[in-house]
Amino acid sequence: MRRIEILTFANAQLLDVAGPLQVFSYANDLAATDGQSPPYEPVVVAKDASFTVSAGLTIAAHSLPDPGIPLNTLIVAGGRGVNAACDDHELIGWLRRRSESATRTASVCSGAFLLATAGLLDGRRAVTHWHRCAEFAKRFPQVRVDPDPIFIQDGRIWTSAGVTAGIDLALALVEADLGGAEALAVARHLVVYLKRSGGQAQFSSVLALQRGHGHFDRLHAWIMENLQADLSVPALANQVNMSERSFTRHYQRVTGRTPARAVEDIRVEAARRLLEQGASVARASLRCGFRSEETMRRAFVRRLGTNPQSYKEHFGMVRA
Repeated sequence: MRRIEILTFANAQLLDVAGPLQVFSYANDLAATDGQSPPYEPVVVAKDASFTVSAGLTIAAHSLPDPGIPLNTLIVAGGRGVNAACDDHELIGWLRRRSESATRTASVCSGAFLLATAGLLDGRRAVTHWHRCAEFAKRFPQVRVDPDPIFIQDGRIWTSAGVTAGIDLALALVEADLGGAEALAVARHLVVYLKRSGGQAQFSSVLALQRGHGHFDRLHAWIMENLQADLSVPALANQVNMSERSFTRHYQRVTGRTPARAVEDIRVEAARRLLEQGASVARASLRCGFRSEETMRRAFVRRLGTNPQSYKEHFGMVRA
């Protein structure tokens, strides 16, 4: 039996705790149905015995165990209370020592702030909720923050994006422990995907570009409606009545991306949607303006860490 400890605290995000907890509990239920011993011993631990988390729910937790006792998995929740938890030196010390006894350590959402405060992410790739990635990168420059993925594994440390990504993370851990069939069975009971690919973006590319007070919103709308058109810098500059040089400079300042990167991101997002709806790779490539299937494949690998066919196989239909 693998002991799973989920560390929480006052004002933690409820779903950061309940999501992973339910995944491991379902894995135990399925094992019991098959007449097998439960593979997991999931417990919620905290410094305080009783406290309130998000949505006003009061929960009771087990006390923090001896940090030296062997442990399979330590999962750290996030939420509004994470900043106060980061200032709790006693808790951070326990977390650091407890992680040393764990086979693997993981965080959900802003729980990554706790791992980083404890020094557990130094030199590693990590992700947190997209809304706090910039803050995270500024506070912890020694961590290689990647704001896009749903979750990241770097050695024995796993980090995941916001809220529901904790379920994806937990399913990935079940898959690593018990195999894909068991993870799929759990996902079916939860009525979710087997697991979203770790490389799948955690938010819309178009929404991510809308941070310049609407400067280029009309251009982005035009791009989405004309994916098969010429979307080169000269063509885009012409759409907004700017010189190429001025357009390139202002666009990158406002959106944080080059025009070419933005166009590719929008095309990839549109292709993802088509593949999820059952379109073939060839059709998605054509409709989204890629010059060839190979061009789209390279774009998918760059942006999502997977190829279009694999993406289609994972997300082409809801597994329920």
